[in-house]
Amino acid sequence: MLDYTEYTKFLIGLIAIVNPIGVIPVFLALTADLYPQERRRIINMSVVAVASILLISLLFGEILLEFFGISINSFRVGGGILILLMAIGMMHAKSEPKAAKESYQADDRDSIAVVPLAIPLLAGPGAISTVIIEAHRGSSVMHYSILAGDILVIAALLWAVFQLTPWISRHLSVMGMTIVTRIMGLLLAAIAIEFIANGLKGLFPSLAA
Repeated sequence: MLDYTEYTKFLIGLIAIVNPIGVIPVFLALTADLYPQERRRIINMSVVAVASILLISLLFGEILLEFFGISINSFRVGGGILILLMAIGMMHAKSEPKAAKESYQADDRDSIAVVPLAIPLLAGPGAISTVIIEAHRGSSVMHYSILAGDILVIAALLWAVFQLTPWISRHLSVMGMTIVTRIMGLLLAAIAIEFIANGLKGLFPSLAA
C-alpha cells in the first residue's frame, strides 16, 4: 500500500486527465435540444459508464497487459507519451473535447452518453493508462479499494459538474474554460514526464544509477 499522499496525487492527476470543466462545451452542444429529464438520463448514463470503464481498467488492466506480453514499464513509457501529447494539446487550447465536438454527430440521444462523452472524452486512453499504471504499484486489497474510491470520487465530481453545467456556462466564459484547461495541461505534462522517467528506469536500470 502506498502513502496516502500518493493516492491524493493519483486523484488530482486523474481529475486533470478527465478534465470535467473542459468537456462542458461538448456536453452543452450535444444536449442543447434535449428536455431536462433527457439530459439528466444522459448525465447518469455517462457517469456510470466512466466509472465502469475505469473500474474495469483497475481490476483487469494488468491481466490484459500480461495477455499481450506488454511489460508495465513499456506501458508506462507509452502511456506517459500519450498523456504528454494530450497535455501539450491542452496547453495550446486544442484539447480533445473541442476536437470531438466537431467530429461527432449523435443521432441516438442515449448513445451520446457513452460515445463520445464517456469514451473517448472522459474515460479516454490517458485516464485508462493512468489507472492501470497506478494499480500496478500495489497488490493489497486496501490499495485497490482506495483507488476504486478515488475513481468513485471522480464519478461523483463529474455528476456534480454536469448538473451544474447551465450555471457554469453562464458564469465561466470561454476564456475561463481555456485557462482551466491550460492549467490542467501543465499539471498533466509533469505527471507524464514522471511516468516516462519511471518507465525508462525500469527498462534501462543503468539510468537509475
